[in-house]
Amino acid sequence: MKEKIIGIDLGATNIRGAVVQENDLSQITSQRIRSNGSEEDVLHDVFALTDALMHDDITAIGIGVPSVVDVQEGIVYDVQYIPSWKEVHLKEIMEHRYHVPVFVNNDANCFALGEYYFGKGKGYDSMIGLTVGTGVGAGIIIHKKLYAGPNCGAGEFGMVDYLDKVYEYYCSGSFFENVHKLSGEFVYTQAQQEDVQALKLYEELGTHLGNCIKMIMYTYDPQIIILGGSVRHAYKYFEEAMWKRIKTFAFSKSAERLSIEVSSLQNSGILGAAALYFDAGV
Repeated sequence: MKEKIIGIDLGATNIRGAVVQENDLSQITSQRIRSNGSEEDVLHDVFALTDALMHDDITAIGIGVPSVVDVQEGIVYDVQYIPSWKEVHLKEIMEHRYHVPVFVNNDANCFALGEYYFGKGKGYDSMIGLTVGTGVGAGIIIHKKLYAGPNCGAGEFGMVDYLDKVYEYYCSGSFFENVHKLSGEFVYTQAQQEDVQALKLYEELGTHLGNCIKMIMYTYDPQIIILGGSVRHAYKYFEEAMWKRIKTFAFSKSAERLSIEVSSLQNSGILGAAALYFDAGV
């Protein structure tokens, strides 16, 4: 891990990047992107940030994007919040420009890799990086390797049918708006003031999330699940209800052995993007 890798985290309004070497990051470079611009406009924003980080001793570039990715070819499809990026051959374009290997994957997979190489997932053989924010997504590590699936669709647990909707409807930060017509920010503020009703709403969220985690346990049986995303900041409000459901798991030993941690890793998107190089075993 002594190589110098550029890690790039492409978001809805900003792109952030840094040079990653071992456990160290260079100063983070950030730039606003023209989300509603043309495909070329956004590419030039990516180039501008990469140009600022590129040096002769860079080994590779890793990029995390909020979209479905053809991992082998490095093609991104239907990038969230960037309407013009319907099909962008990002790996080919970047390798032609910078003459180093480029690795592209979705942001949930990058979160999981960031935790596995640099965070609370270090030392585990199998783990799930579960992002709970506006939606619910995950990255899966099996036998110390990222498993993305042939269509980069593995880990989309939020889209599995649940009750009358899907898990994402009930387990994400959008739960309060979806079910109770309240903003998540409002409920969080009320919970911090120990408002009884707000705390009950978090218990509801915890119950649904516990059911989601049980589904993950039945399908992947991970050693550890690491929670990321904005909802993790409210963990203490839903932890008890979540574990109450997990403990109803049919195989009690599995529930006892499962570890659940809350991510404390700074810049996991950048670190995880850089870790795409390590996961590829180049």
